[in-house]
Amino acid sequence: MKKVLDVLQDSTIASKSGKDNRSRFWGVYKRVAEEHDCEFLERYTGDMDIVLVFSGLFSAVSTSFIVAMEPNLSPDPSDTTNELLKQLVYIGLGNFTAAGSTPIDPASTWSATEAALRIQMIAYASLSMSLLAAFGAVLGKQCLGYYKSNRYGRGSQEERGKRRQEKFDGLVTWYFDAVVQSFPVLLQISLLLFGIALSAHMWCEQFSIAWVTIATTVFGFLFYSLTVMACLISPACPFQTPVSTVLRMLRIDSKITS
Repeated sequence: MKKVLDVLQDSTIASKSGKDNRSRFWGVYKRVAEEHDCEFLERYTGDMDIVLVFSGLFSAVSTSFIVAMEPNLSPDPSDTTNELLKQLVYIGLGNFTAAGSTPIDPASTWSATEAALRIQMIAYASLSMSLLAAFGAVLGKQCLGYYKSNRYGRGSQEERGKRRQEKFDGLVTWYFDAVVQSFPVLLQISLLLFGIALSAHMWCEQFSIAWVTIATTVFGFLFYSLTVMACLISPACPFQTPVSTVLRMLRIDSKITS
């Protein structure tokens, strides 16, 4: 806050007619804070809206995919019906040996394949991360709304300015920016897991279609990785992502360029 005070005290924006230095300072501070908060709230509100819309659409697609794979986790009722009909035919033909003495129940010996279980685990992980990102975006919008409506409060201009600075310092101290940036990362991980689950499912069903989904998933992963690398090598790269921002905070960019 000391740097902010020094900058605002040297500012020539404030009117010097009849006001003491302290009043002029807090008047300038309020104008600068309003400009900053307007940009700050607009940017993060737009980001949260994008996360909510994308996670909603993606969750619907992911849920449809999980429902389509649900029969792989339970026995097919038609198998039991077919076996019972076959047993009735044997009895009608007098072949009691082939019919057996007890009704056949294929469901009692059925178990899901290991591949189906793993695919479902990945698909559910993808859906869970998408819903978690949406939940985080809702909380983020609530935090922004609270900051917008309570950052000044009541009191004199100086008291309101100090209260606003205290609230903004809280956002910085509690890494609000890093938390908000993690929501798009969750969506990106969710999308990658969905591509893996879809590719694995199609690999078990049809190889030719599986190659299309695998190639698309690999291309998207490589493209995103190259984008992150470009951002780390050149800070002027326009394709900045939350992952590149986190890696830059961890000083990974200096290791790559050196």
